[in-house]
Order: sequence, then C-alpha cells, then structure tokens
Amino acid sequence: MGRIEVIGSDAGAPASLSSPAQALLRAAQLLVAPQRLLLQLEPWWRAEQAAGWIPLTTPCPELLASDRPEQILSPLEAALETDRPVVVLASGDPLWFGIGRLLLLHLGPERLRFHPAPSSLQLAFARLGRPWQDASWISLHGRDPEPLATALQKRPQALAVLTDPGRGGAEEVRRILRASGLEVAYALWLCERLGHPAERVQRLAPAAPLPPDCDPLHLVLLIAEPPAPPRDPAALPLFGLDDGLFLQHDDRPGLMTKREVRIQLLADLELPAQGVLWDIGAGVGSVGLEALRLRPELRAWFLEQRGGSASLIAANAERLGVKPAGVLEGRAPEDLAALPDPDRVLIGGGGCQRAALLAAVLERLRPAGVVVIPLATVEALAELRPLLEQAGLTVSVSQHQAWRGAPLAEGTRLAPLNPVLVLRGVRQLAPAAP
Repeated sequence: MGRIEVIGSDAGAPASLSSPAQALLRAAQLLVAPQRLLLQLEPWWRAEQAAGWIPLTTPCPELLASDRPEQILSPLEAALETDRPVVVLASGDPLWFGIGRLLLLHLGPERLRFHPAPSSLQLAFARLGRPWQDASWISLHGRDPEPLATALQKRPQALAVLTDPGRGGAEEVRRILRASGLEVAYALWLCERLGHPAERVQRLAPAAPLPPDCDPLHLVLLIAEPPAPPRDPAALPLFGLDDGLFLQHDDRPGLMTKREVRIQLLADLELPAQGVLWDIGAGVGSVGLEALRLRPELRAWFLEQRGGSASLIAANAERLGVKPAGVLEGRAPEDLAALPDPDRVLIGGGGCQRAALLAAVLERLRPAGVVVIPLATVEALAELRPLLEQAGLTVSVSQHQAWRGAPLAEGTRLAPLNPVLVLRGVRQLAPAAP
C-alpha cells in the first residue's frame, strides 16, 4: 500500500519548493492542492518538461482541488489502494491549522509523510524582523470573534490572527480592536500572499481603508506599542477613557481596571471636591488618575508594590494632564504610615494580606469617609465584609458584569468581561459635640 506525501508550501509554490519537494511533484500521478495553487501546477509541469526534468511522454498528473477537504478523501484512499504516487500540497505547516489533521483522522499516520514549510505565522514575523517567542495566535476561520476580544483583554505583546476572508478578514480584526478600545495600543500589520513574489506586508493606520486589492490569502499581526500621548489632554473625555490610552507594565500587560469597572468605582467613591484619596494597589493608576480629572483639587496618593510603577503612573498622569500628590512604590499596610489620613480609599490589591490592609485603612479613614474594594471572588467578599460591619460602616455590595460588542458578519456578538464584586463601606459623621 502506498503513502501520501503531504508537502507544506508558501504562496510561491510550486516554484518556491525545495528540490526534494519538487522531485516528489514530478513523480506524482495525483496532485491535490488548493485551487489557487492548482492554477500554477500545470504551467509548472509543462515548463519542467520543456527543461528536460520530466520526460515529454509523461502525462500531466490528475489535479484535484482541496478547497473542500471532505471531497478528496475517497480519491486519496483509492490512490493508496492502487499505489499511485500522490502529493498533497498544503499551506505552511500542514499540521498547524492545516489539512494534516483531517488526513490523519481519516487515513492514519502510517499512510502519510509530512514535509512542513515555514508557517504563515513564521513568515510574517520574519518579514517584520521581530522575534516571536512571546507571540500569541488565534484563528478566526469559521469561528466567532469572541476569543479574539477575550485575548485582547490580556494585552498580549504580539498577536497573530489567522483571518477568515469570508467573515470580513482584516477588517473584522480591526473592528474588534476598535471595539476593545485598544486601537491606539497596537500596530496593525497586514500580511498578504507570504512567500509569493508579489507578497505585500504593510502597516495600516487606524483610519486607513484596507487596500482595494487586498488578497484573500492574508493574516494580521497586532504588535503592542506605547500609545502616542494625547495631543491635548483637556480634549479627552472627562472620565471613562479607553483602556488603550494608558501605558502598561511590560511584564503584566492588561493588568488594569477596565473602563466599565473604572466608571462604576468612580461613582461608588462619591468623590468630594477636596480631600485625600488613597489608591492602594494602583496598578497603572487608571482609577485614581481619572478621579483627578473629575476632582482636580483632590490630593491623590498612589501606592503600588510593582517595581517601576512610580514612573509608569507618573507618565500616565502626565499624559492625562493631572498631578498626583504622591506616588509610592511599596507594600501596604506598612507604607501607609507616611500618608495623610484619607477621605476616600480604593483598595485594588492586598492579596492574602487584604484583611490586615483593610484594618489599617479603617484605623485611618476620616469621618464620612468611603472605602471601595473591587473583588474577584466571593471568598474575598466573605472575608472583608464583616470587618466593615464590625467597624460600624454602612456596607453595600454590588456585582457588575459588562459585555463588549464584537462584530460578526451578520451583526454583533457580546463578548463578556470578567465579573467584578464591589464592596463599599461608608463611615458615619462623628457625632456633634453636646
């Protein structure tokens, strides 16, 4: 019984194939390939005959399109039974989002031999001259775009998207990027016909239209880059800024309070016109900095233990045109002693020390003060709520779930953000003196 040679290729095949791969093509009696490659196979065969690589008496092999893979299985099985030499041409690595999985499922590994070529992902990063060991990837072929919206929430440094031209291709990716509020945080590279002499790799500006001759054979690379500073901070929305406007920690991109939650926390803080705000576990400073845009006379103090956070928060403050009272790199509750007593406190960190941290905050919280704590688990809520009640604060709990619209070819799908519990405590005014 024969064996099928499954050969990976780029868009320049068959001319771009290696000599051993071309030798297998010359010996084939059945050639299976995507329709776009079949158009090049017969002219290549005739040219090979004219060059003397194939005898003139050798007939051109049977050509079969693999664009509908389920239709090629029976002819392949028949060729195996009769020991006809068979070659299947595939894009890149046949075992990476390729036809290899289907062939293995129906024919078995003992009847197949794979010859992978560089994948489109490898070629794309090679054209940019960028290492790709930190890259993520996602395929939209026949899939809803929700996984792409979810992946963007994590702010990967590099994301390769295998597009589905039938669902919008690169334009679908750009719509999802825009809906995620991250259009200014990523460079979008359009990579077409990789490996073909007419390949094209170009960066698209956010407002630039797709090329009118955009090739269906394309993928998109999203490369994170620091967003350009706003030309005029005063022209930004008063609050509810896009996530992509904030500079991020390189080692933990996406570790920030998302826009929808930020808006809720700002409301729950009931910011006074003046006073002291503590933003503990400030991350990139997003909530406290937006608080300063709403209440410029507040004295906002930021505390974050991650190294480099002080300079990052200061840079974000400058981008937004606000001035914190101070930004500290340190641990809570130990480093709270140097701060003035607060009127408002946002606790965004603390981890296993959060109970001790809240206790330290309650010792310092002024009369009529408010403490707001976003939480990810009900266990954390069960731990912290009694501390607020025992301290005599008025306690409220809310849960918030937001969805962002992800474009579909026929409409819009809602992609969920992580739900957040918000624990809030309000200290009463001190009783008036008799």
